[in-house]
Amino acid sequence: MNYLRRLYDWILHWAETKYGVPALFLLALAESSFFPIPPDVLLIPLALGARSKAIRFALVCSVASIVGGMAGYGIGYFAWWSGAEAYSAVAMFFFNHIPGFSEQVFLNIQEKYEIYNFLIVFTAGFTPIPFKIITISAGAFSINFPMFLLASMVSRSARFFLVALLIRQFGEPITAFIDKYFNILSIIFTILLIGGFLVLKALI
Repeated sequence: MNYLRRLYDWILHWAETKYGVPALFLLALAESSFFPIPPDVLLIPLALGARSKAIRFALVCSVASIVGGMAGYGIGYFAWWSGAEAYSAVAMFFFNHIPGFSEQVFLNIQEKYEIYNFLIVFTAGFTPIPFKIITISAGAFSINFPMFLLASMVSRSARFFLVALLIRQFGEPITAFIDKYFNILSIIFTILLIGGFLVLKALI
């Protein structure tokens, strides 16, 4: 946990430099495939420091995260398996060294994909669930790529633009609210969205 805290502080300091936007792009790109710190950590202080540019920062964050998601999909699709159902060295590295990854979690996600498809990608993209686990497993299990890409675009953009819009509108007072309640509200919103899909499916 100490190294994660140091990593968090190191990322945060980029908001005070002229390289904040490139750092945000690289962070969002990496977080979608292997990095443990979410881009919101840098997006929030950047948006607070220049509220008129908050939407631009959200766009940078969204594009980078979607591209990173495609990279994660590529890792799963091209580099996850070594022979028939045998994990590659890449997969073992992720299991052993990347926070949040485990073989059991990976296998549990496979079962969820068979039931939910679009919704599981959307849920991970919008909520605190580590997005990289979903992007890589989507590739490893050969989930329909256009569906994966659409779900990634919608969920990632919704998350980052919502944060940016709140900060642009309300500024400093909203940051405590985001820190305290955003993850909870995003989960509630996703549950309601999934419930709506299920009701619609039942009616049809």
